[in-house]
Amino acid sequence: MCGIVGLFLKDPSLEPELGTLLAGMLAVMTDRGPDSAGFAVYGAGAEGRIKLTLRGNDFDGVPAALGAGVNFTVRDTHMVLDFAASDEDRVRGWLARNRPDIVVIGAGKRIELYKEVGLPAQVATRFGLAGMSGTHGVGHTRMATESAVTTDGAHPFSTGADQCLVHNGSLSNHRSLRRMLEPQGIRFATDNDSEVAAGYLSWKLREGASLAEALEASLDDLDGFFTFVVGTENGFAVLRDPISCKPAVMAETDRYVAFGSEYRALVGLPGIEQARVFEPEPARVYAWERN
Repeated sequence: MCGIVGLFLKDPSLEPELGTLLAGMLAVMTDRGPDSAGFAVYGAGAEGRIKLTLRGNDFDGVPAALGAGVNFTVRDTHMVLDFAASDEDRVRGWLARNRPDIVVIGAGKRIELYKEVGLPAQVATRFGLAGMSGTHGVGHTRMATESAVTTDGAHPFSTGADQCLVHNGSLSNHRSLRRMLEPQGIRFATDNDSEVAAGYLSWKLREGASLAEALEASLDDLDGFFTFVVGTENGFAVLRDPISCKPAVMAETDRYVAFGSEYRALVGLPGIEQARVFEPEPARVYAWERN
């Protein structure tokens, strides 16, 4: 049992409040997942630049070694690097050769991704989620029923540029999917089935599918039960499997679209009393995008 939250803002005036709203939603889902938590926020980005979110215990000397033009922000056990996209291979190569203890967990023009073991409210506070702004974000609270409680097992998972996924459920064919995806150049850092789902969507997007098309294809190719909430650079999408045994509720107003595993995750949102509240239908893709 896990908890998922997501918030996609239609109204730009709400962007400074994204982190505060998402942090509140995440904390409400604590009893669905007290073991670990994580979130991804889509904030400001600049053309021709890229952000890498790193996770590690020691970042001493990293910015200096990477040289001028690499900006950085440290948040607890994570560091976000911001640099020219043309330098990505150089930066990744240096990290792989010199700091294999540091893991790249997210990359893209706008995405920043954070996750750790601990209660959701504590994780949000450690990384300063309430002070973050952006257009959309997703979050996950994990109850590890099938594996150890580790940061590696925490969500979100990101396997493509500005793409991330959170998942409530279990996939039965993730091993065979992994064997199919790895020769296609999709790389995995953990044994988590949810990372395989993220990798599957990355592969479909790379092959030219739209996000909605990739999610629709997953209904045929992924076995098990799942609720996915997916973020891309400009988009936000939700999909439940055809059986839909996992709880899910959505709310939409002219200012935002919100997702929660339970309605109580949404009650603190502005104007929720006037929102159209509904349960997403089985095997139907719900997707929104901002330019």
